[in-house]
Order: sequence, then C-alpha cells, then structure tokens
Amino acid sequence: MPVKGVTVANREAAVTINLTKQFIAEALGTCVLVVGGVGTAIFAGSTVTWLGVAFAFGLSVVVGAYAFGPISGGHFNPAVTIGLWIAGRFPGNKVGSYVAAQIVGGAIGSSLLYLICLGKSGFASQARAAGFASNGYGDQSPSHFGVGAAMLTETLVTFIFVAVIIGATSKIANSAMAGLAIGLTLTLMHLVAIPITNAGINPARSIAAAIYATGAAWQQIWLFIIFPILGGALAGLLNRYVIQQD
Repeated sequence: MPVKGVTVANREAAVTINLTKQFIAEALGTCVLVVGGVGTAIFAGSTVTWLGVAFAFGLSVVVGAYAFGPISGGHFNPAVTIGLWIAGRFPGNKVGSYVAAQIVGGAIGSSLLYLICLGKSGFASQARAAGFASNGYGDQSPSHFGVGAAMLTETLVTFIFVAVIIGATSKIANSAMAGLAIGLTLTLMHLVAIPITNAGINPARSIAAAIYATGAAWQQIWLFIIFPILGGALAGLLNRYVIQQD
C-alpha cells in the first residue's frame, strides 16, 4: 500500500521536473527562432532579401515546433502564450515561466549571433549599427512607416498568427499539420510586416535583437512588446467568446 506522503511528494517532484523541461524547451525553441530568423537577416539578408528572411522565420518555427513542441507546446512567443491563456487553452500559473523562458532563450540566441559576428573584423560593429535586425518605426522602419502604421501592423499580423495557432491546435484540427500551418502563416505575416516594422510579432525576438542594436531600437521596444501582445490577446478573446473551438 503506497504511503500517502510519499505519493504526494513524488507528484510534486514530477510536476517540478515537468515545468523545468517545459522552461528549457521554450528557451531552446525561442533560441532557434532567433538564430534562424534574425541570423538570416544579419548574415544573408542582402542575398536572400525580405522573401528569404520571411521564410527563415517560418522555417525556424517549424523546426522548433517539431523539436520542442511535444514538450512545451511550442509557443516561443509571449504573445502566443498570453493569447492561448486568454483563450482558455493554457494555465495562467505557467504564463510567467513561459514568458521568462522565451526572453532568456531569445537573448541567448542573439548573444550567440553576436559572438559569430565577432569572428570577422568589423562585422559586429556593422551589424549593430545596421540595427542587428531589430524592429522599428519612423527612421528605423525599413520603408519609413510611422508609429501609427507600426502599431496597427504589429497588432494585426500577430492577431492573425495567434488565431491560426489556436485554430491549428484545436481538438478538431489535424494536429500533424499544425507546425507547418503555423510556420507558413508566420512566413506570410513577415512578408506583410518586414517593410513596415521589420516584423516584430514576437516580443522575445524583438528584445533579443534590440540588446545588440545601436540607435533607437531600445527606445522603440515598447511598441514591439505592447502591440503584439494586444494582437495575441484579441485572438484569444475571439476564440474564447466567439468561436470557441474547444
């Protein structure tokens, strides 16, 4: 007959290990996203153009989803985590841990990229001066779009992205195709947003790039935290109170 105290202790230990694994998986997945997407923009952006960078972000999400999604669900983005929580699809007591893991993973990813930049004389300074693939509006926008356009763009594209995630991972969806659908959606949203804001969509990704950027990137980071989260929250509200897929 099992001892009650031991059983409870074992359960608590199992939960702790599980949360630790999820934290690590979210950090690794976000790191992959930053290395794949931001790395392509820094090292090959002039060659592959905006189209190639958009596909790099989409493919990075697909890679992360299939590698780490089975462990953590594959959010890799605070806007996704918050949107899923508002939709009633994710427990609130894990939101803080997931967001922290994503920010840490993104920072690790951009730090690795910066170390690679140091491998070529003068390249790190050039990459920082060019913005380190950070997001921006006004003079920091690739096509010089203003702050209002940036706010609307980040809200809209993140709303669409999170809405697709919620739909693709619902009980009635084909879960085997979810990662691909999500990756292609992220590619499409980057094609829309890169000329306007350099496509934030993900506060963890935006923070990661701003760490090593010079200029106004850090002063403008507020927009790329608030409005992607707003877009994700609106997608969660739509699902919870209108669509209710699960």
